[in-house]
Amino acid sequence: MAAIRVGVQLQPQQCSFTEYRAAWLRFDELGVDSLWDWDHFFPLYGNRNGAHFEGWTTLAIMAAQTRRATVGCLVLAMSYRNPALLSAMATTLDHATDGRLILGLGAGWAARDYREYGYGFGTAGTRLKNLERGIENIKDRWTKDNSRPLRGRVPIMIGGGGEKVTLRIAAQHADLWNSFGPAGRWSHKNRVLDDWCARVERDPAAIERTVSIDPSGVDRLDELVEVGAQHIICELGAPFDPQPIERLLAWRDRQR
Repeated sequence: MAAIRVGVQLQPQQCSFTEYRAAWLRFDELGVDSLWDWDHFFPLYGNRNGAHFEGWTTLAIMAAQTRRATVGCLVLAMSYRNPALLSAMATTLDHATDGRLILGLGAGWAARDYREYGYGFGTAGTRLKNLERGIENIKDRWTKDNSRPLRGRVPIMIGGGGEKVTLRIAAQHADLWNSFGPAGRWSHKNRVLDDWCARVERDPAAIERTVSIDPSGVDRLDELVEVGAQHIICELGAPFDPQPIERLLAWRDRQR
């Protein structure tokens, strides 16, 4: 059994950039296995017009200033960036981090982001088709461009739990898959992903199973491992209280 990994998703909202930077530096020093931001244009919690920082730019700075953790966006909306360009962006950051980047991808869902920034929202179906085409385009560019990822490709995380399409796309393309707890709900989605792996003839062990929790979930970590979670990511907002993450790390170290 692979060693359990733990991470923290730092919400880039309702804080100054100085505060946000201090948080990622602290948690990298504490020894988390992964650090994540998100890909939205407005806060999701608290003052919906409060301070907020763009996902990829923030990720690039985080990646350059950390040393231990893998880094990624959980997850990038495929709609917001040309996939061919995104493939080159990911290759560049892969090299800059000596291979610590994970390329998190999803279909997108935040209607306000689309509306206010001028993207066509479409339907869930059209956004999922765009996600699948985009992943195929990214992977194709990695076989053609002169500068390629260090290992030939950047690990791809796919976020979402849609059982008819999203989990089928994950079975075909993901190196990591992410969805939310609690354990019962996550376990069901995990089994559906296994079923899709069988249908598309993909080894289910090739996909690292990750789960997102809020700080209250730190008290129920064993339940998630029992149903197959391999990488537990705690969502954390300002003021970025380190106590849940310290507990998460202590639990991880006991497992190892």
